[in-house]
Amino acid sequence: MPEHKVGTREEWQAAREELAKLEAEHAELGRRAKEKRRELPWVPVEKEYVFDTQDGKKTLEELFEGRSQLLGYNIMYGPDYEVGACPGCTTLGDELDPTRGPLSLYDVTLVCFSRAPIERLNAYKQRMGWSFPYVSTYDTDFPWDYGLALTPEQAEQSSEIQELLANPPEFLREWSEQVGADLKDGLREAPSFIAFARENGTIYHTYTVQAPDQFVTTYSSFLLDRTPKPGPEVPRVYRKDEYPDA
Repeated sequence: MPEHKVGTREEWQAAREELAKLEAEHAELGRRAKEKRRELPWVPVEKEYVFDTQDGKKTLEELFEGRSQLLGYNIMYGPDYEVGACPGCTTLGDELDPTRGPLSLYDVTLVCFSRAPIERLNAYKQRMGWSFPYVSTYDTDFPWDYGLALTPEQAEQSSEIQELLANPPEFLREWSEQVGADLKDGLREAPSFIAFARENGTIYHTYTVQAPDQFVTTYSSFLLDRTPKPGPEVPRVYRKDEYPDA
């Protein structure tokens, strides 16, 4: 017998209708959050940023590729990562890659940022088979100005990071090996979405969200949430070419 509750079709239907009410409330909260997100004030970008890209140096404005909106995801891949980018961020990158075409129809350009030097980003992009522009923020103020990474001093002042370093859980020890960086360096990168708008010759910062529990990959947030059995609380995530059946 299964460990889960077993019932009749009528009992299932009644329970499903109750769940539908909760799902509708959740959808309404999501709609209201989207409205609030777009009501945030736009802040003009006053500093000139120049990034390394596969096609040479580019300014923030040039990353828009002529469109009025720029959406970026900061992949955890710091200069200290000797093996590669964060596997979780990498999996999200795999899912972001096919969205560039549809997003362009909405006047949105999608890019990804990381602090590692461009040569390593280019090699990693080729390994993963990505097509999105992968932009290096190495040796710029951009990650510090927009909270995409912490300086060593900021990390030392972060009680959350210091608590993790004092007694790191097993999954973080494994993650440290996967990226090839000490935790004190690896945890300084912030997985984040960041958005900009370009209007009448001015670029505006409009939105940033940090921390992995604010956004997760499709397989975990949509697919696994609908399976009958829960997965592990902290599942092991691999890069797509590292799974046993890859």
